[in-house]
Amino acid sequence: MGGSAMRILVFGATGYVGRHVVARLVTAGHDVTGFIRNPADAALVETQGARAVAGDVAAPATIALFADHDVVVWAAQLMLEDERRFVEAALAALADTGKTFLFTGGTSLISERTDGDWSENSFAEDDAFESRRQIAARLDTERLVRAAGGPGLRTICLRPPLIWGNHAIKPIADLYHSARETGAVCYVGRGLNCYSSVHVDDLADLYALAIERGVSGALYHSVSGEVNWRMMAETIAAHLGVPTRSIGFDEAAAIWDRFTALIVFASCSRSRSPRARAELGWAPDPARLDLLGECLHPRFQTAEERGLSSWVRKAG
Repeated sequence: MGGSAMRILVFGATGYVGRHVVARLVTAGHDVTGFIRNPADAALVETQGARAVAGDVAAPATIALFADHDVVVWAAQLMLEDERRFVEAALAALADTGKTFLFTGGTSLISERTDGDWSENSFAEDDAFESRRQIAARLDTERLVRAAGGPGLRTICLRPPLIWGNHAIKPIADLYHSARETGAVCYVGRGLNCYSSVHVDDLADLYALAIERGVSGALYHSVSGEVNWRMMAETIAAHLGVPTRSIGFDEAAAIWDRFTALIVFASCSRSRSPRARAELGWAPDPARLDLLGECLHPRFQTAEERGLSSWVRKAG
C-alpha cells in the first residue's frame, strides 16, 4: 500500500487526535476528507488542506461515502455501544472491497485499578490481559475489527496510550481543574500510578505508517514514555504556587466524574510498542518527550467549565 497517494476518509476530523491525523496525512500527499457532524466545523478541516463533509454517522449516506475512498479511519469518540454499531456497519459495507479500515481504541483497555499505586504490569500489542468491565465493550469491538481482516479487507487497530502535546490534553486540564475546585492539585492515593504516553504528533505519524505499511489484522501501540500522576501534580502545583493533596476515590469522583476518577486517575495503564517499532519502523521524535514541560503551558490555566468526555454519561 505504501508509496502512492490514497483517498482517505477520517471520522473525528475535528477532534484532538483527528485534526492532527488529517494534517499529517495531507502532508504525506494523500487526498483526505474529514467527516464532521457540525457543518460549522468545515473550516477547521479545510484549513488543514482537506475537504469536509458533514452528516450523521448513523445515516446510510455516511456509509455510502466509503465507495469514494480507499481508506476509512475511525478516530471519533462515541458511547461504546454507538461505536460498535458504526463499526459493524462499516465492516459490512467494506467487506470484499480491497479497502482499508483503521480503528482507534485506547490503552484504558489494559488499565488496572490501583487507587494510586504503581503496577509492574506492562503490555505489548498482543499480550494477554483481562479488560476492565467498564470498558470491555471496546475490546470486543477491537477484536471484531481485527477478525474482519482478510484478502478482501485490510483492517488495522491502533491502541494509543495517554495522548499529549500542543496544549490540549484533557487529564492535564483536569489536574488544573482540581486546583481551581479545591485550592490544591490532587492525585489519588500515593499518585504513583501512571499511563504510558505519546505526543499527538508522534501518534499522527503512526497513523500514516499504519495506512502505508500496516498488516491486516494487526494491532499497534505507540509509547514514548510515562510519568506518574503525582509528578505531574507536583509540577503543576509548583508552577501555580499551591500545594498538592492526596485524595480518595470518592473525592476524586466528586472533583472530576466517576468514570474519569476510576479509569484515569485511580488506574495504572503501562504499555509498550514493539510491534509498531519493528513492523512499521515507528519511533517517537526525541524532541517530543517532555510531558512535564507540557504541564506548564499557560493555556491550561485558563479557567473554563469542565466538559465531560464523549464516552461519559451525564449523571441523572
